[in-house]
Amino acid sequence: MKTANPLIVPRSEHPISRRWLSPNAVKVLYRLKDNGFIAYLVGGGVRDLLLGREPKDFDIVTDATPAQIKRIFRNCRLIGRRFRLAHLHFHDEIIEVATFRSAVQDEPSEEEPPVADLPERETDQRRARAPKLLKNEEGMVLRDNIFGTPEEDAIRRDFTVNALSYNIADFSIIDYVGGMADLEQGVMRTIGDPVVRFTEDPVRMLRAVRFAAMLGFTVEETTWRATCELSATIAKASPPRLYEEVLKLFLLGAGERTYQLLRQSGLFAALFPHFSAWLDRESDGFPHTWVGQALDRVDTLIREGKKVSPQLLFALLFGQYLREKGAGFRESGAPPQQAVNMAVAEFMGELVPTVFVPNRVGIQIRDILASQHRFQKMPGRHAETFAERGGFGDALEYLRFSSAFYGDGEKCVAFWERFTSEPRMPEEEGDATPQRRKRRRRRKKRPAPPA
Repeated sequence: MKTANPLIVPRSEHPISRRWLSPNAVKVLYRLKDNGFIAYLVGGGVRDLLLGREPKDFDIVTDATPAQIKRIFRNCRLIGRRFRLAHLHFHDEIIEVATFRSAVQDEPSEEEPPVADLPERETDQRRARAPKLLKNEEGMVLRDNIFGTPEEDAIRRDFTVNALSYNIADFSIIDYVGGMADLEQGVMRTIGDPVVRFTEDPVRMLRAVRFAAMLGFTVEETTWRATCELSATIAKASPPRLYEEVLKLFLLGAGERTYQLLRQSGLFAALFPHFSAWLDRESDGFPHTWVGQALDRVDTLIREGKKVSPQLLFALLFGQYLREKGAGFRESGAPPQQAVNMAVAEFMGELVPTVFVPNRVGIQIRDILASQHRFQKMPGRHAETFAERGGFGDALEYLRFSSAFYGDGEKCVAFWERFTSEPRMPEEEGDATPQRRKRRRRRKKRPAPPA
């Protein structure tokens, strides 16, 4: 994908204005420029601005090294082992600044450029400690801290539409890899050989699916074929990282389409092997439709501006599967509450090798499912205490969906919605908390006076 000369799109030919950028990002770009460094806005922020979407974050790249960035900005914190990044902490956001990465595997021999108007304090010892590119035997990148040029940095990115740069010096768009053409055609394409790129970092396959679903793009044929062939290797990524990626996949408002692409590519089966095998078995001759409808509901909630917690997402996504597990434990003699506990515990154990769900989220999933039995008591004892518990809203949302899916329980949903929305006055009949009568203390008898 390397180009001899980049495509330069002048300000007059693209819609991005500085007014659309975060004021903090603009400050950082100009501070770097004023100190003699190259400063570009890059990645998803540029892509979204060109598509007329509101960016989630603003990432900046520069030829200043992490140490130089730290000297320029007092609010800088350096993070990361695989690649050192600078996080600039402002009152309301964090701006991420990275140094241009190199496309070669050898340490650069040049000295770092000096900071304008700042003393050069780099030592031979610091240069000797510079980490090198590190891959495992299978080609997965473990550490990547080699600095390079703007062109090399663009070529090292994952997809063409994510490698566009906005130059604060002249407000132009710089395209080294054909990203503008793919953006206009609505295509997700890897930069370079997709087999190599997905081997370096298997999570890129999830990103391809996520961006395609979120933006309404198609995955380029070679990229898609490599995704299908290498889908099983997604399990090589760390389980905690895959948990965070799963949240991104399903909580961006295009979860149902994401799910379909994951299933078609084989990524879903690699992430959730037990659950996927269950989905492949039809129930009573009918395919499982719960998952698609549940993710449709999640997408609707997100479009309405409502927050969907991780525990509600997982309860909805795996609800029917967990329900069937619980039914099996009840048939074996377990009481309802214990059956729910056992079903969730077994499910969490199935996920551990691939997607590590935090224990606190597992407990909250269990509480959502256990609350469904309590809802059937209208109002039951201590109804107000039940309605004030943390997680009640998630449990009620699950009840709404399951009632609509199975076509029953409408009266139960209506009762609890009315119960939680109407003001409850203490003097209403049956609402007052009964007062415990105080025991009267017996008075000690005085001893009779001596005769």
